[in-house]
Amino acid sequence: MTQSTPPKPASRPEKVSLWRYLRLFRQDILSAQPAKLYRAWMAEFKTPFFRSYLANDPTLVQRVLKERPMDFPKSDRIGAGLRPLLGNSVFLTNGEVWKRQRRIIDPAFEGGRLRDTYGAMYAAGQAAVARLGGRQGTLDIEPETSHVAADVIIRTLFSIPIEDETAAQVFEKFRDHQRTQPILNLAAFVRGPKWMPRLFKRETRDTAADIRRLIMDLTERRMFEIDAGTAPDDLATKIMTTEDPETGQTFTTEDMVDQVAIFFLAGHETSASALAWALYLMAMHPEWQDKIAAEAAGLTSDFASISTLKLSRDVFRETLRLYPPVPMMVRETTQVEEMRGRRAPKGSQVVLSPWHLHRHNRLWDNPDGFDPTRWETENGKSCQRTAFIPFSAGPRVCTGAGFAMVEGVLLLSMLVRAFRFELTEDVPVPVAHLTVRAKDGIRLKITAR
Repeated sequence: MTQSTPPKPASRPEKVSLWRYLRLFRQDILSAQPAKLYRAWMAEFKTPFFRSYLANDPTLVQRVLKERPMDFPKSDRIGAGLRPLLGNSVFLTNGEVWKRQRRIIDPAFEGGRLRDTYGAMYAAGQAAVARLGGRQGTLDIEPETSHVAADVIIRTLFSIPIEDETAAQVFEKFRDHQRTQPILNLAAFVRGPKWMPRLFKRETRDTAADIRRLIMDLTERRMFEIDAGTAPDDLATKIMTTEDPETGQTFTTEDMVDQVAIFFLAGHETSASALAWALYLMAMHPEWQDKIAAEAAGLTSDFASISTLKLSRDVFRETLRLYPPVPMMVRETTQVEEMRGRRAPKGSQVVLSPWHLHRHNRLWDNPDGFDPTRWETENGKSCQRTAFIPFSAGPRVCTGAGFAMVEGVLLLSMLVRAFRFELTEDVPVPVAHLTVRAKDGIRLKITAR
């Protein structure tokens, strides 16, 4: 079976009623948008509750993310829907609270620490190859990439494999939670105090509570090991023992539960999404798959060998362009803003959409096509600087961006070195849940090389 371009969801009709749009948005934010957003520099959307401006103009993106990021804090309209799971994590906070959290978290993800976590990543990759070796044939690859991504984050955070009883339960509960949590909650439209009911599904509340209980158990165990002097030197230990250089304080156990929840969500859910789509693209382009397999022949558990994976890095970067795991980011104006001749009132929502920006047909050459060589062209280099934001950008760039790039490139190389991935008759349809996934999974035929 052959396909010409990677799949993307059909756009909605140009004009729909507000309530029809809200229903579509709640189901999937990608197919709820009109096709004009792939060519528009900015689009204004008005509701009875707020105004929203989707900004594709690179100068606006730069203003929001890099030039004046503190004037555009994260909007709680989306964040409120994630609080049952993420609490007061760094993903949701703003201002001084966020700055304090980043001062404690960032040292754990500095360049030198990647070398320390590489061994755990490689071991998780080996375990994934062993699992798939016994499950060849046609199968949905998304659960497999979820499994290995969860294994990576558990091993690097807590030095335990996914087979650990508590780790396995965390993984299972996250899998359940991901499908119960809509991207849009009532709080996204109607402002109110924190005690205002948010009308979460019971499954959403229950799975979030279960996950936090399990993470609390892991965190309390680690705190005991730190006090006893027996804790391994992994990410959890590093974060839990790092003092804020300005206050001298460390995270409390409750603080760590919030942060581990977002580490697991970001490090597991987003990585699983990107890896699944990368394998699908490899099935679409067997010539690239063979190049990746040949390049990965010399890959070892030595961290230095990751630097040899140039082709895999370009393929993974192209995957992040076509299928950014987090398709949209929402910021809020703290004052009146002039944007492309329009006056955005204070409290307006500014939506930055990696999904549309990465496929913008006035910025990219061949925006819907798969072309890993684009990163060596002038157009690709220019767009990478101004229109490529899979991990956000500026001060609020994902603290684990470097971690994610090493993980994605490594796992892609290890899996393609071991197996051949082929298309089936099933064409996946991208939809946005917590991340960009396939509506009915990604079914591929897998055989050993």
